[in-house]
Amino acid sequence: DRVTVSAAGDVSDRFAATQDCLAADENDILVLDPERLFEQTELGQRMVADHQAEREKLASRNRRLEAELEAEEKRLTELRAETSPEEFRDMADAFDAKVQEIRRDSERRVVDLERDRERLPIQFLRAVEPVLSEVMREAGGTVVLDARTVLFRTDAVDVTETAIARIDLRRREADDDIPF
Repeated sequence: DRVTVSAAGDVSDRFAATQDCLAADENDILVLDPERLFEQTELGQRMVADHQAEREKLASRNRRLEAELEAEEKRLTELRAETSPEEFRDMADAFDAKVQEIRRDSERRVVDLERDRERLPIQFLRAVEPVLSEVMREAGGTVVLDARTVLFRTDAVDVTETAIARIDLRRREADDDIPF
C-alpha cells in the first residue's frame, strides 16, 4: 500500500510505511527516479529555491544597472550641446565601452547561473549518496537503476518513496547549514 502525505504530513509516518515496503520486497535490483527524488525532497526543493533567489537577485541587479545606464545616457545626451564634437565622441565612446563591458559581465553571470542550475541534480545526488546507499543495503539491493530508463521491469523494487522519506527525515534531524 502506498501512503501519501501532504506537505504538512508527518515524515515519520511516511518513513515507517516505506520501511515496510523495504522489508517485504528484498531484491538485488532496485529502481529509483532521481528526478522525483530531487523535486520532492525538502533538500532538493531548498536547492531550487536558493537558485531561484540567486536568479531574482541577478535580475534585480540587471534592472538597476539598466536604469543607471539610461540615466547616464540621458546626461550624456544633454551634454552634447555643451561640448565639442571631439570631446563628446570621447565621452560617447567611453560610455559605449562601459555598456559593452556590463553586457558581457551580465551575460557571463547568466550563463554561470544556468550552468549552476544544470548541476543542481548532480550536486543533490552526491549529497544524498550516503542515504541512497543505506536504502540500497536495507533493501538487499546490489544495484540501483534509474527508473526513467528501465523499459520493462519485473522483480525490481522502486525505492524512490523510501529515499524521499529518509532524506527528508535526515534533513530535519540535521543542522540547517548542512545537507544532512
